[in-house]
Amino acid sequence: MSLTASLDASSVTAVPGEETSLPLQVRNSGSTVEEYRFEVAGACAAWTTVEPATLSLYPGSAETVSVTFRPPRDPSVRAGETPFGVRVIPTSDHGEPEVPEGRVTVAPFTEVTAELVPRGSHGVLRGGHKVAVDNRGNTPLTVGLAARSGTERARISFSRPELTVEPGRAAFSELRVRPAQRLWRGTPVVHTFQAVVAPPAPEDEEPPTPPVVLDGTYQQEAVLPRWLPRALVLACVLALILAGFWYGLLRPAVKSAAREAITPEAIASATTGPDSDGQTAGGSDGGPSLTPTPPPAPTTPPEPTVKPAPKPTKPKPKPKPAPTVKPLPPAEPTSAQVQVRDGVGGGSSTGTALTVPDGKTFRLTDIVVQNPQGDAGTVVIRVGDGSPFLVLALENFRDSDYHFVTPIQVSAGGRVTMTVTCRKVGRPVGAPAPGRCAESLLLGGTTQTTRT
Repeated sequence: MSLTASLDASSVTAVPGEETSLPLQVRNSGSTVEEYRFEVAGACAAWTTVEPATLSLYPGSAETVSVTFRPPRDPSVRAGETPFGVRVIPTSDHGEPEVPEGRVTVAPFTEVTAELVPRGSHGVLRGGHKVAVDNRGNTPLTVGLAARSGTERARISFSRPELTVEPGRAAFSELRVRPAQRLWRGTPVVHTFQAVVAPPAPEDEEPPTPPVVLDGTYQQEAVLPRWLPRALVLACVLALILAGFWYGLLRPAVKSAAREAITPEAIASATTGPDSDGQTAGGSDGGPSLTPTPPPAPTTPPEPTVKPAPKPTKPKPKPKPAPTVKPLPPAEPTSAQVQVRDGVGGGSSTGTALTVPDGKTFRLTDIVVQNPQGDAGTVVIRVGDGSPFLVLALENFRDSDYHFVTPIQVSAGGRVTMTVTCRKVGRPVGAPAPGRCAESLLLGGTTQTTRT
């Protein structure tokens, strides 16, 4: 073989966001001038280059080229050791290429962002929020959640006081604010608080990542609304007006109509009446009557009536028992999340947040779309196999949430997907520019078993 190539070191450590070089020596052991080109093989090939890309050597001469590693500072490159190889290929000689091998270790880094959704809430008994934690580092991250109340009149609790987040993903925890005492009436009281997301302290000598502090408010409403006293006063006034109308106008009119109905003729007809023979009790001159009354005519007894025999009645059939219907199990709260990354200049990227299992129906009630980097482009959300459900321009928002009074039904087998088309990658304040657009989608709703 007329070619020999070797690396100065078999392993090297690369820091994300920085450049690290490793010398590679190439020697032409042949008898003719030869040109060589270089190819990097392995998972690090996307962020590894060889400078210069080609090299010409005279017979018996040797040169050194530089293998440069530039791992991006984003979650796409995980921390850890990765093997690689550099193919040294002669352009004129058709022999086997030389492939020196080595290992590159990507150093870990921690970067975390968090958001409180919504920032302000209101209610009589409690306020509800969600803390979203996004891991932008290259190693799994476990963070602790704590709260600082601006007053002693509110208690704050988390559904998950500790979250473990994979690189490039987000995790959520519910935050509840409960007042220490109920407010029966009066002006609403505003309780301020802070949610603290504290990453763990690093074991090496690097400075610790500062905690993320999120400010929020909860407005405690009164149990009795402010309009209730006015409504009671108005109801009492209306009752007094109706009572006065009755006693002043309607009741005297009813009594007058009753008096007019009592006349002398009505009194006489009620106190006197005709005798059994059709004459009055006195004679024509007012004295006793002398006319004898004839004896009553004999009457024949009435013939007895024969009652017909009762018809036999058919027994009523017994009602059939109604079929029993088994009740459906209660609906289960369901949430899902997906992050979609897309580069500039290529096609769109699609991610599936939720696929409804067989025999289930998903009722979608809440959607939260996050654009933490401030990217520019288009995001399309589809529910099922129909037309796009929601189309948003990324440059118009950082965080956008939607809540539906009437849930959106997604039948079994249906999917909720998000498609991202990146036109420009945003740059967060105080952080290096990322390589691709990154958007997150959070769904909330309930899952119900369908009746078979």
